[in-house]
Parts: sequence; C-alpha cells; structure tokens
Amino acid sequence: MGDFGNKWAKFVEIFLEKNGYVRVLEGLQNTLLIAVCGLLIGILIGTLIATVRVVPKYKRLPRVLNGFCSFYVGLFRGTPIVVQLLVFYYVLLPLLGIRLSGVQVAIMVFGLNSGAYISEIMRSGIQSVDPGQLEAGRAVGLSFSVSMMKIVIPQAVKNILPTLGNEFIALVKETSVVSFVGAADLYVAFSYIGSNSYEFMVPYLVMAAIYIVLVMGISLLVKIMERSLKKSDRRN
Repeated sequence: MGDFGNKWAKFVEIFLEKNGYVRVLEGLQNTLLIAVCGLLIGILIGTLIATVRVVPKYKRLPRVLNGFCSFYVGLFRGTPIVVQLLVFYYVLLPLLGIRLSGVQVAIMVFGLNSGAYISEIMRSGIQSVDPGQLEAGRAVGLSFSVSMMKIVIPQAVKNILPTLGNEFIALVKETSVVSFVGAADLYVAFSYIGSNSYEFMVPYLVMAAIYIVLVMGISLLVKIMERSLKKSDRRN
C-alpha cells in the first residue's frame, strides 16, 4: 500500500505542479473532438451510401454508384484504422500536397472509416422500415429521395439508435491510436505524465478510468434518447 501511495504522490505532483492536467484536458478535448466529428461525418457518408445501396438498380448510374460504394465499404472495413491513418498522413496527403494537422487527419480518417460501418447499420435500419411507408410517400407525389429523407430515414434512425451509440463508443476507444500521426490524445497526455514521473501504473489506471466514465456517459445518453423517442412514439 505504501508503494502505491508513493506512485500516487508522483502522479499528483506531475499532474498538478508540472501542468500535467493541461495536457490531459487537451487530450480529452481532442479525443472527444475526433470521436464526435468522426461520428457526424460517418452518419452523413453512411446515410448517402445506404441510400444508394437500396435504390432500385434499373438504370446504369445506380449500378455504377453501388459498385463504388461496395468498394469503399470493403476498403475501409477491410483495413485497420491505424493503417488508414498512416497511409493518409504519410502517403496520400503529402502526394497531393495537402498539409493537415494530426487531429484534422484523424477526424477525416475516423469519419471515412465510420461511414463504411454506419452505411451497413443504416441500410439494415432502412430495410427494417415497412416498405409501405416509402410507397405511401411516392403515392402522394413525393420523389424517391424526398420520401427517403422525410419518411424512411427518420424512422430508420430510431431503429438503429442503440447501434449508433455503440459505434460512437468504438470511436472514442479507437482514438487511442491517433498518436501515430502526432495527435495529442489521452494516451499521449498520460504517457507524458508517466515519462516524467518514471512510473506508468497510476497514469494508465487513471486513463482507463476516464475511458470507462466516457463510455458510461455515452451509454446513459443513448438510453435517455431512446426513452424520449419511445415517449414521442406513444404520444403519436
């Protein structure tokens, strides 16, 4: 117990007296920024891909777009996200002459990666909606795209909300790899504290506790949103 007390004292010293908390707050901010922006980009891309993949393939353009979307989903689901980060940061963007910070690259890659997963989630959500809903929209004169955006997709989102919450949790946890492209996340912050105190046990335990609190908070938020949607359904 005394040994742990000494380790805790070293952690507190670096955390408070040597501004370790500043790095932790910066890391927490970047972690949440990457995860939230990545999820929002992923929802946008995923919804577009899912819509393309459920469109009837009578014409050539929908077939071509479906082929491209299938390739996109296979590419991003078939490679580890750390490989995607490294390829974008050290290969693709330099070849294109584009300079972005590590955080900006992480947001972009996490968004593209999340879009591939959310597209499959959204497609299953769309398919879970009664086909009669789309037919009713078309019957009153709405176009396919308007019927999808105003009738089908809102109902699909309600059905897949818990799965979207799980995707957000996965994004938060996966941000621990963004240090590979120089982004300062929670892992970088607590590694700094560990390096300066020559003791990594306590910093890494505290880091794990922060991730657990974040995941529990997200899970609670999703449950609250689910209850709210169920109440609105009952009123309707």
